[in-house]
Amino acid sequence: MAQTQVESAPVAAQEYRPLSATVSRGRLASILIGVMLGMLLASLDQTIVGTALPHIVADLGGLEHYAWVVTAYLLASTVTVPIYGKLSDIYGRRVFFIGGMIIFLIGSALAGTSQNMTQLIIYRGIQGLGAGGMMPIALAIIGDIFPPSERGKWQGLFVAVFGFSSIVGPTLGGWITDNWGWRWVFYVNMPVGVIAILTAGFVLPKLVNRRKHIIDYLGSVFLIAGTVPLLLAFSWA
Repeated sequence: MAQTQVESAPVAAQEYRPLSATVSRGRLASILIGVMLGMLLASLDQTIVGTALPHIVADLGGLEHYAWVVTAYLLASTVTVPIYGKLSDIYGRRVFFIGGMIIFLIGSALAGTSQNMTQLIIYRGIQGLGAGGMMPIALAIIGDIFPPSERGKWQGLFVAVFGFSSIVGPTLGGWITDNWGWRWVFYVNMPVGVIAILTAGFVLPKLVNRRKHIIDYLGSVFLIAGTVPLLLAFSWA
C-alpha cells in the first residue's frame, strides 16, 4: 500500500511555466509590439475608410454600392474568426497570425490600385479575410504567453488598442485622404504591416498545441450562414 502511495506522488502535473517567465524582457516586448501592431491595423481598417468614402465615390463612381466597401470587410473578417481560432489551436498561432497579416497586406495593396467600385469591394473582402485572423489570434497569443493572473491586464491593453483605433480611425482617414489621397488609406498599411510581420516572424514562438482537435466543419458552415444575414441586417438597418 505504501508503494502505491509513493508511486502516485510523481504523477503530479508538471509545473506550469508561462512563456513570459522563460524569455528575456526584450523578446517579450518585441512579441507584444509585433502582435499589437497587427491588431491595430486590423481594427483601424474598420473605421479609417469611412471618411474617405466621398472621395472614393467621386473617383470610382458606384454610389449605389459604396456601403459594401465597409460591409465586405466586416463580413469577411467576422466569418473567418472561428476558423482561424480553431486552426491556430491545432497548428500554432504564429503561422496563422503571420498568414493573416500577409493576406491583409495583399488586400491593402490591391485596394489602393482599384479602378472601379467592384474591384475595391473585392479587395476589401480580401483584406477582411486576413484581418479575421489577426485580431482573435492576437488575444489568444496573450493567453499563451502570460499566466492566468496576468492575462486580464494584457488583454485589456489590447482591447484598449481596438477602442483607440475606433476613435482615431475616422480622423486619420480624413487627414490622409485630404493630404495624400484616398489610395494612401490602404497603402499606409504596408510599412507598418511589414514591420509587424518581421517582428512576429523572428520573435513569436510556434506554440503548437499537441492535443488532438476535431474541426466542426458543418458547425462552421452553419455559423457563417447565421452570421452573414445578421451582419447585413445591422449594416443596412
